[in-house]
Amino acid sequence: MSNGKTEEEAADVVRTALDLGVNYIDTAAVYGTEGAVGRAIAGRRNEVVIATKGPVADRAGRLLSGAEIADGIDSSLRALRTEFIDVYQPHGPRPGMLEHLLHVALPVLVRAKEAGKIAHIGLSESGDDPQHEIVAGAANASAAFEVMLIAFHMMHQTAGQGLFERLRRDGVGVVVMYAVRNMFARKARLAEVFAELAADGRLPAAMARQPDPLGFLVHAAGAASLTEAAYRFARYERGVDVVLFGTGDPDHVRANVAAILKPPLPDEDIAKIRELFGHLAGVGLDRKPGRGGNASPRNIE
Repeated sequence: MSNGKTEEEAADVVRTALDLGVNYIDTAAVYGTEGAVGRAIAGRRNEVVIATKGPVADRAGRLLSGAEIADGIDSSLRALRTEFIDVYQPHGPRPGMLEHLLHVALPVLVRAKEAGKIAHIGLSESGDDPQHEIVAGAANASAAFEVMLIAFHMMHQTAGQGLFERLRRDGVGVVVMYAVRNMFARKARLAEVFAELAADGRLPAAMARQPDPLGFLVHAAGAASLTEAAYRFARYERGVDVVLFGTGDPDHVRANVAAILKPPLPDEDIAKIRELFGHLAGVGLDRKPGRGGNASPRNIE
């Protein structure tokens, strides 16, 4: 279970989120948290949109058959203890899997939707796809995809440079993942990232030497913490409908919800974020080449 918790303890985390007004719960078969979500929504199914994800390839990269994908949908339904899934998403197909997604997985999802097993067809991109090739290709090829789960944060803004706006015009819902992840929550990891970017010539060396290179975001008229700034930046990006956060701690749920509900960052802070980091791509996605699905913590999102 999430962070070593039992299924019931993890369900309590979800219940805390529901009590705070959270109405979109994202999980996945590979996270091992569908059962906890199923427990948490018992008697409260009408309060929440349930999104889950199933693989189109195994961890070795073997592409799954249509029958295997269909079995995955049924397995998620059982684990979630629900008659239908609001949003079902192929989980992190990597670049090169688009044809399989369109010609093998999508027909299975369409039939599941026609059967009432899922309400909306979504798609979750992979951390191995920083230029959003799969999402863009799927959106170009078919109007069947109604929700896209996309990586976006202060130092990986590529989706905000045209893709979000295009999806908004097409009426496709946009859900953002990786808004914080571990990079903005752990100073040591952030220092490593800045050092790596400076060594690659993607950021000035002087910036990497600063003890707090993102400290300009924390001030009386701005954010109270870097984590809060990261959530607020993602939350108010044009074209974004939902921002995910993952945690196994009820206190973190409360803090994250409070951050997301705050107003946008000051205009000057947003402008500086775009100026400093708008050219970056693929930063902080914790990519793990060789996996068949999207790398993600086993937290309920």
